[in-house]
Amino acid sequence: MTITPEAPAAHPAVPEFLELEITGQCQLTCPSLCYAKAGPTQGHGSMTTADWKRLLREAASVGVKKVQFIGGEPTLHPGFEDLVHRALMLGLEVQVYSNLYRVKHQHWDLFEQPKVSLATSYYSDDPDEHEKVTGRKNSHAATRANIVQALQRGIPLTVGIVQVFNGQRVEQAREELLRLGVRRVSTDRVRSVGRAESHISSTADLCGKCADGRAAVMTDGTVTPCVLGRFLPTGNVRDGLATVFGGHQWADTAASIPRRGPQVACPPNDSGDCDPANTEACDPAFD
Repeated sequence: MTITPEAPAAHPAVPEFLELEITGQCQLTCPSLCYAKAGPTQGHGSMTTADWKRLLREAASVGVKKVQFIGGEPTLHPGFEDLVHRALMLGLEVQVYSNLYRVKHQHWDLFEQPKVSLATSYYSDDPDEHEKVTGRKNSHAATRANIVQALQRGIPLTVGIVQVFNGQRVEQAREELLRLGVRRVSTDRVRSVGRAESHISSTADLCGKCADGRAAVMTDGTVTPCVLGRFLPTGNVRDGLATVFGGHQWADTAASIPRRGPQVACPPNDSGDCDPANTEACDPAFD
């Protein structure tokens, strides 16, 4: 029996796209890049699977249309599959932002479900360059093979390339991905957040589209304008999404982010169009 959820009554202050950072655990270390400072020894945070399920239910009820599971590596969370199924049952679109280093067989079946898409990061067509960024030997071959697998399975896929160091083969990586059949390839520069922080993070490090139809929830329930804007806490989901997005702190934070005009893209979406209500989410590409 299939139950079709009722269309939620939209709340005007609530973004339609939520990034859900469900874990800080990751197989990669990304020593000079990771915005979340994720790694093999990191945990899943204080939000339990039950907490995330409650959040998904509330998100659907107030008008969120799409969620992105991100980390760390979201597939390492013990409740990952349950959370994806719950989101789909609630009528939400789902994107999984995975490093595609290791993919379980049952996860491929999950990714092939309607209303599910994948996103990943790829740093170079040269294995040594890619692995210089990820800090993990053989990560290039594994990720590339799983990109090919996703394409063969017809799974919608977005790939982001982040330039981390001078001379990095960004354009060659982009050309390789297009040859493989990836249709959505975007590029961005590394930003001063997390392990890449070279100075105190500020709104000047953001693309200018954070809090514009989107928000992020950290592993402890903190709500921020996006995963890169994690230094801008605006409340906690335990107080309720509608309360957070209807509050002065969210409004003041959103107003403080410099808008850079249509010529500046939301990373790594180099189309310049970051409208999560009508297009694919503006993916961080910073795993």
